[in-house]
Amino acid sequence: MRKLTSVLALAALCLSAVPTMAAPACVNTGSFERWFEQFKTDAVAAGVKPATVANALDGVTADMSIISSDRKQGFFSQTFLEFSAKLATPNRVQNGIAKLKQQKAIFDRVEAEYGVSGAVITAFWALESDFGSGMGKKPVLRSLATLAYDCRRGEMFRAELIAALKIIDRGDLRAEDMIGSWAGELGQTQFLPGHYLNHAVDYDGDGRRDLMRSNADIIASSANFIRSLGWKSGEPWLQEVRVPAKMAWEQADLAIKLPRSKWAEMGVTTLDGKKLPADAMPASLLLMMGRNGPAFLAYPNFDVYLKWNQSLNYGVTAAYLATRIAGAPAMSRGTTPIESLDGQQIIEMQRLLAAKGYKVGEPDGKLGAGTRLAVKQTQLKFGMPADSYPTPELLAALRGVR
Repeated sequence: MRKLTSVLALAALCLSAVPTMAAPACVNTGSFERWFEQFKTDAVAAGVKPATVANALDGVTADMSIISSDRKQGFFSQTFLEFSAKLATPNRVQNGIAKLKQQKAIFDRVEAEYGVSGAVITAFWALESDFGSGMGKKPVLRSLATLAYDCRRGEMFRAELIAALKIIDRGDLRAEDMIGSWAGELGQTQFLPGHYLNHAVDYDGDGRRDLMRSNADIIASSANFIRSLGWKSGEPWLQEVRVPAKMAWEQADLAIKLPRSKWAEMGVTTLDGKKLPADAMPASLLLMMGRNGPAFLAYPNFDVYLKWNQSLNYGVTAAYLATRIAGAPAMSRGTTPIESLDGQQIIEMQRLLAAKGYKVGEPDGKLGAGTRLAVKQTQLKFGMPADSYPTPELLAALRGVR
């Protein structure tokens, strides 16, 4: 079951991180076969060798189950505590620590060169494939061709399919090596082909960038990609903290960055009650489950997690797992039992907020940035603690029942 969580659910996570390019309800017109023949011509025009196009794509057919998977994706409707408990497991913490010891020489060299902590790389590696045990079983070229044909975000996946062909052209992988997730990611840290093409590193010096099998290439390529997203060497990324019983909860927002000294003035402390450093390090206070749940300071490096994957649940879970591998204690579950809305209730709340003019996007049962902002603004309007977390009390207020 653990492997199923890693492979199937995280494949959906990674794809959901990509901005939607067209309405989910769009309808495909024209045959896949006709579209595919034109794509082959376009791939050659884009610089792919004709022999690569023929050898890699001849005989490839559409897999309509891929389109169904792309349009379902319900893994995000879980609460943060549910989500993180399933993914940031004690087993992954221990395996991550073991991996750091096993590959210490490579991690040390990579950190010196790229400035990315081994714990950060290892947490992504654990979540994305359990160190290679769950990379997926789908032919990636078929998945990408299907998604490139589909109207939902075809332009994006058309570029990814061309990138995959260029990886073959370059000699890094063969077509038959490209086995991965239904969403088209490759390798043990699940790179989309464009990321593989642009950021993979031949770190073992064998002339190939092999993110399927080479530990050195996997570690260095992940670090290279993370650095390209803006990682700052030597700086923290996430820290669990303790918050006071009362404070200006509306300041707890990922969009609000204050000096760490300011959070200390508000009564925020380390998890063991010690004072925070009274310095100018910017940080956001993040309350994933509201004021009664676990609290985190998210530092500038945390922004990289949301560039890797736009799901806030995934980003905080990955960042938290990295802190655990680096030696931090297990996360607190909060101060009191937390009342949460289920996915259907969140959809109802989003519709009520949208009817009042708030920009929450398509009602989908997911607590994205727009929904959290609308929740905070509504809590302020109703005189509730504005911690951006939706509760049954808030839903009742929106329904007109207090």
